[in-house]
Amino acid sequence: METLKPLRSVSILNRKKNDPSNYIFTGNSSAKNIDIQLFTYNEEECVENKIMLLDSIPTFEKNKKNYWLNIHGLNNPENIASICEQQGIHNLVIQDILDVNQRPKFQEFEHFSFLTLKSIVPSEKNIITEQISFVFGTNFLLSFQERKADFFEHLRYRLRESKGKLRERGADYLLYAMLESTLDNYFKTINKLDEEVEKLNFSDTTKEPSPNALAIIEGHKKFVHYIKKSILPIKEFTQIVERGDCNYIEQRHVKYFLEIKDLCLTLIDSCDMILASLESATNLFFSVQGHRMNQVMKTLTIVATIFMPLTFIAGIYGMNFVHMPELEWKYGYYGIWGIMIVLFCAMVLYFRAKKWF
Repeated sequence: METLKPLRSVSILNRKKNDPSNYIFTGNSSAKNIDIQLFTYNEEECVENKIMLLDSIPTFEKNKKNYWLNIHGLNNPENIASICEQQGIHNLVIQDILDVNQRPKFQEFEHFSFLTLKSIVPSEKNIITEQISFVFGTNFLLSFQERKADFFEHLRYRLRESKGKLRERGADYLLYAMLESTLDNYFKTINKLDEEVEKLNFSDTTKEPSPNALAIIEGHKKFVHYIKKSILPIKEFTQIVERGDCNYIEQRHVKYFLEIKDLCLTLIDSCDMILASLESATNLFFSVQGHRMNQVMKTLTIVATIFMPLTFIAGIYGMNFVHMPELEWKYGYYGIWGIMIVLFCAMVLYFRAKKWF
């Protein structure tokens, strides 16, 4: 694909650090070029365009059409700033879009609203997290993704084929659908994590726990806390919508965002349950380790106790004094062996009767 050319010739990255328009991408995505798709749709039609030149992006007019501009890749801050400034987006919002390390948040501006959140892209080998930012107004929605992922592909299909209510509703309904899709990935991740937590079974005291079991548990805890911290801002946004403090959410669509709120609460409850399971697994791990240590110490104590009188007898008759009556006895050697064997057997039977081993 041809590299997108910015609208301005002055490099933003060369500006002074104290300049509020000094835009720097803080992520580490490997995408070299940005990929932009524009959907212009209403109930009657849907036009999909792949944007190759930044100056070909139209200014979103307030008419009977809805616009969805989706951008993959944030590696070139200059291009991202060109797109945003063309649409009249505030420079503080541009900084937030490019700063992928900040906490998700929602801000209301005069002509648009801004929402940023963390998304999860589950895979078989590992779990990738990324930031997604939304700028939406009366009839437009801009979405900024760090990398190209396919968890919005079903929404594109519904727009192309006019499936469901997506083309009948405004840009705020599209935002709801994208939030729902994002939360669906969280559900998949939580379910996968729950299955991994169930495998952490330390109840079998005959098996030695894995040496890195605690590291695995702590890693799971850290990730669950990350998920919970990422979901809470989405819930806070739905509460803002519920109070009617978001200017660009239609009243008829508020009920859908309340459904998003319920999904967030369900996810938070699931996170709490997994954290409780992980805490129980940690306690069980230390209990099993303590039990195994007690078993080892008990075994060593029994062995030491059994051999203590035998060592005492062997010590006495190893002193080699001249006047020891038993040394002159014909059966002294066999007698001492007999006493030691009887003592050994008696103590073993006693400990078995006490069920000490």
